[in-house]
Amino acid sequence: MTRSRVTVVDIAQAAGVSKSTVSLVLQASPLVNEQTRAKVNAAIRELGYVYNRGAANLRQTASSKIVGIVVNDLTNSFFAELAVGMDMVMQSAGFVQFLANTGESIDRQREVIASMREHGISGLIISPARGTEAADFKPLTAAGVPVVVVVRNIAGAKVSSLLSDNYAGARQATEHLISLGHRRIAFLGGFSDTAVSGERMLGYREALAAAGLDVDAALMVNSAPSRAGGVTAIERAMLIADRPTAALCFNDAVAFGVCDGLRARGLEPGRDFGVVGFDDVIEAETAVPALTTVSVDPQGMGRRAAQMLLKQINSGRVEAEAQVASVRLVVRQSCGATLKTWDGGATHDTASHDTVGTDRRQHDRA
Repeated sequence: MTRSRVTVVDIAQAAGVSKSTVSLVLQASPLVNEQTRAKVNAAIRELGYVYNRGAANLRQTASSKIVGIVVNDLTNSFFAELAVGMDMVMQSAGFVQFLANTGESIDRQREVIASMREHGISGLIISPARGTEAADFKPLTAAGVPVVVVVRNIAGAKVSSLLSDNYAGARQATEHLISLGHRRIAFLGGFSDTAVSGERMLGYREALAAAGLDVDAALMVNSAPSRAGGVTAIERAMLIADRPTAALCFNDAVAFGVCDGLRARGLEPGRDFGVVGFDDVIEAETAVPALTTVSVDPQGMGRRAAQMLLKQINSGRVEAEAQVASVRLVVRQSCGATLKTWDGGATHDTASHDTVGTDRRQHDRA
């Protein structure tokens, strides 16, 4: 093999690592551990590879009309809708998108970002995997690549961010369940080590405290933020001696799983147990019963994130900005169509209707 023909692929094969890992080493990224770095550098010396840093920098800074979109869980319809919103804006602006799903893997996230950089992306929108740190974005910011973080905030990262008002949404949803007469309200699903979960749980806890209700740790059940996780969470919640009568779910996927788990026990959501989700994905309106949920407007959020990225790309300046999108509660049938409550000796019939929000057909996504 001649020196002029040695490629990054050759180095990766010789070192027994991925092409993306070799690229990270060549870029002097701090994300590669020293043992792997030494192995790659040994292969570089052995094969006689010469890294053309000038050409690499040119590729990184050139306007390529390519943007990267990285999400942490594309199996969740929320992120599919988010990506659709981004596509609407990026496609009309003439950009091609590279879409990648990390499946909550930090290693996978680093590899796909490195690969996208090799293709000279003009910018990146990312919903980070669990455990992502500010240092993960340093190679991008150092190279002048605009980045917009969506959904999950990363403390200390000097990049733009677009988040939803998780605290306000969770508090409003919990207050609504309290107004329907529920006193034992669970918070189901989500990973406790994410900022999103922490913000939503805080809103839930403070709504209970403001109403003079006990904040019972047994009613806060963590699980994967998925439909299967929802089934697991409601199964655990129903084992509590003083069982809940309603639940605020981490997201709509969990809420759908909670409904599945309730039916497996012979209980009907909305009649025997109040269920509220978070996100307002498309299926929420057509579910049976229709799901009461906090509307984040994922497609609108995707469009807004894309507009933020385009603003930086077109200006030629990487200026970090932080935005928080407002949310609203959309009341449908799952929270309790005809909940009978007893309060101070008086019995009331409370009908559930769209008092706080409207359905998706009336939702202005602008």
